[in-house]
Amino acid sequence: MTTKQGPWRITFDTNPDDCNLKCIMCEEHSIYSTCQKQRKDEKRPRRRMDIALIRKVLEESRGSPLREIIPSTMGEPLLYRDFEEILNLCQEYGVKLNLTTNGTFPKFGGAKWGEKIIPVASDVKISWNGATKKTSELIMIGSNFEQRLHQIKEFIKVRDRIQAEGGNFCRITFQLTFMEIGLEEIPDVIRLAASLGVNRVKGHHLWVFTEAMAKENLRRSQDAIHRWNAIALEAMQVAEEVRLPDGSKVVLENIYPLAPTALHELVPEGKCPFLGQEAWVSAEGRFNPCCAPNEERLKLGEFGNLYDTSIESVWNSPSYQNLQKNYLEHAVCRGCNMRKKTEELSHEESKATLAGV
Repeated sequence: MTTKQGPWRITFDTNPDDCNLKCIMCEEHSIYSTCQKQRKDEKRPRRRMDIALIRKVLEESRGSPLREIIPSTMGEPLLYRDFEEILNLCQEYGVKLNLTTNGTFPKFGGAKWGEKIIPVASDVKISWNGATKKTSELIMIGSNFEQRLHQIKEFIKVRDRIQAEGGNFCRITFQLTFMEIGLEEIPDVIRLAASLGVNRVKGHHLWVFTEAMAKENLRRSQDAIHRWNAIALEAMQVAEEVRLPDGSKVVLENIYPLAPTALHELVPEGKCPFLGQEAWVSAEGRFNPCCAPNEERLKLGEFGNLYDTSIESVWNSPSYQNLQKNYLEHAVCRGCNMRKKTEELSHEESKATLAGV
């Protein structure tokens, strides 16, 4: 029973400065990003959240809608020094873990991490950009395609065994960033997902945080949108035809054709899926309303620091309530890659939409 207002899911930026890869689309660790160089030049320590803050927020959230937490998505969460304590907190407070990882499974490997994570997880999103070794390693610099594939298979074996024994079911997701370099391999990523037992393929269009990445933006021109639309339709058809071992479909999320207006707004009629629903907490304790690049979301206002105030008080504050009502007054929200249609189009509806474009 909920007696308090609050988010149903919270992302804690536990360790954004810790990662073992340099994925080109990453705001923090990309070879195109200056974030880590600036941090080192300024002799700033790595940002690592105090586990006590997570406990504080979970304690304050008793009786609220909170049912999931996500550890850092801008670094590799399995490198967080207190990650195993997060698993314990999930058990203690009755919330599920929603994990995004780069699939290297550092420290323990896929099988052992599976034994620890699967019992408390709702979804494990594995960054998977490319269906071939060449493309995957060009995007996720520092990764080894064969090793990641092996670790994921080991992880899924544990998931399947725990489910067969009547334990917790954890969905496995391949998570992509839609960009030029991996575009043509998206249908094959779906085929690979089906063969492995990966339940969902989810992605989002690239946040362009530097000029060097502009050429990867699939919304940079009408020609780029046209090529994205052709691949989106092919991907939707593959998902209809290629099935998981149990006969179910691989679920696609955010893979659908775009209208010409996507050059300026991804989904002009789209709604923010985060405001009034989810929250982000920086390593320093700052309450953030969404997952936009940090420089952009800072423009949305100051809402408070959760070391000093409760998440319920921030959630009910006039500044946050005002943002929920007026977010489209902000340029970052109008141009956001994450706004969603009320319902994503089916394959047939998508073809009809394109015919009318």
